[in-house]
Amino acid sequence: MSATILPRLALLAAAGFLLASPIAANDSEAEIGLGGIVLKPSSDLRLLSEDLFISEEKVTVDYVFENPTDDYIETTIAFPMPGQPRGLIDTSYAYYEESQDWSGFDFATRVDGRPVRLLQYDRAMIGERDVTEQVIANGFPVYWTDTEDGNPFDGASPQRVAEALEKGLARRDDPQFEGRVVPAWEGVTYFVREQGFAPRSKVRVSHEYAPMVGGSVGGALYPQYREDSEYSSLPEYRARYCVDDHFLAGVDRRLAAKASGENVQAWMHETWIGYVLSSGANWNGPIGTFRLVVDKGSTENLVSFCMNGVTKIGPTRFEVVKTDFEPTRDLDILIVKFASYED
Repeated sequence: MSATILPRLALLAAAGFLLASPIAANDSEAEIGLGGIVLKPSSDLRLLSEDLFISEEKVTVDYVFENPTDDYIETTIAFPMPGQPRGLIDTSYAYYEESQDWSGFDFATRVDGRPVRLLQYDRAMIGERDVTEQVIANGFPVYWTDTEDGNPFDGASPQRVAEALEKGLARRDDPQFEGRVVPAWEGVTYFVREQGFAPRSKVRVSHEYAPMVGGSVGGALYPQYREDSEYSSLPEYRARYCVDDHFLAGVDRRLAAKASGENVQAWMHETWIGYVLSSGANWNGPIGTFRLVVDKGSTENLVSFCMNGVTKIGPTRFEVVKTDFEPTRDLDILIVKFASYED
């Protein structure tokens, strides 16, 4: 598996599905000002180790931070949850009628074994621009869906729509929404806490939660879609998930096995999980020891992600261990499941 991790896909043209956003992120030092939450590098604190476990059901991450100075340091620590797909419901069936924010995902944090309370900040972002105050002042929701009740511009007066378009808070040129006027912003959530570090001390921090995952019934990895040069999304899969020929051969073998009976059709389901590693580079120096374990859930499933040095450590688990690790890009994980039905 390659170490290259490229930006997320915009569109699976062959399958007709959009990809979901990542579900988690590394801790990072932050500051909260009038313009929103800004992640910033730490000039003093070190991240000695990070132990990360990712599966479809659970994500856990354990850190050991160090304050190597003779001073007591108190700072704001943010765990940023990347923006969900714009419009949410049109992006993946998995989100249908589900919570749009992160409050229902059992996010829990412990510091040196003791539970701590986090503050949840929901921000409306257009790219890197924080427009939360404008959105709230106009009575719009930070999180929205492309539905009659979820899109604030459905049924709005022409004047209100025109004003939002003029301010850049709405747009109608997004091909995903077929010319409908929709919000221009995405909802982004930060879990924030104040953290103290005694002089010459080490602090252990743990996060655990049930992830929000994206997925599709079907997908662009069926042979007929891969071979269609006009609509094939295989190059994007190779870039984002490091899908290789060995993985594709495994897809074909499993589909053939599931469709071996008379009038039996095979189908597959893709699950997309992401984790923002890049914010882990905000500490003083590299991550001393980094360990990643990915669990694909079943021996029948296939998994692919971009990271070198991958070792299989169990029937469904894969491990990566690195020293002096400096993440520069984010992690995207593809899990493919297979089933059959009678035609």
